Amino acid sequence: MKKVLFELNELPYPTLERFGLTQEMVEDLPMHVLNDICNGCPSPVLPVRVTDENGEQIESRTRFAIVRMDNGQTDVVFYPALKSSPIEKYDEAQQKRLLARKAIIADVEMPDGRMSKAFVQVDEGTKQVMYVPTPIIGRNLQVLAEELHLGPAEINGMQHGDPMTLVVDNAPITVGIDLNARTGIRFCAGNEQQWREQTKREWGKYTFGCYGCWVMDDDGNLDYVHEDDYTEELWNEQKKSGERNRAAAVHK
Repeated sequence: MKKVLFELNELPYPTLERFGLTQEMVEDLPMHVLNDICNGCPSPVLPVRVTDENGEQIESRTRFAIVRMDNGQTDVVFYPALKSSPIEKYDEAQQKRLLARKAIIADVEMPDGRMSKAFVQVDEGTKQVMYVPTPIIGRNLQVLAEELHLGPAEINGMQHGDPMTLVVDNAPITVGIDLNARTGIRFCAGNEQQWREQTKREWGKYTFGCYGCWVMDDDGNLDYVHEDDYTEELWNEQKKSGERNRAAAVHK
């Protein structure tokens, strides 16, 4: 049975709403995204809005993740989008790999102040630097190696951030380290280029929910439009989406 860390009704909606993310907006995210959030994974990069000390509204973009506090209540941690990645402490070769969206292994200061080896990667959506201690990803790589019969050279390539393409049942499958993924390892049906574009392809231009629609612009940014604010274009797209869904249901 799949373990769920959080139930949907446990999400800290009042806190999220203070940052412009209403319960309707969150619940209109695709079901696979909601499942990931309930399993502790970061959300997609979403628009947020806060009011500063001068009463001015500031708009930004961020991922968020749900955490369990010591008292059992849930809270939210934000990972705001940065203008540039703070990677100055890494050497030139490491910076080059990080900016190429590849994972590296480096010494990282842990929350308790100790230095430890970790997989490090830049989140493309926020430019935040992510890290996970090497034993965690290393264990998952070991399981993967046993299941797919991978050799040391192949695992070593993945540890250095290079996605690997295999042929399974006469079809290409690419696997690589992605610290935003639930296990730190992400699979994709297709080649390396498709693996790198996979997260963008999961969203269409219009994603309709019960209360409104998430719209993706040409730069991959998501914005929410409530049903009350639909344009004629959105009403037409919703009608087309409904027709496609009905046709798909008929052909199942």
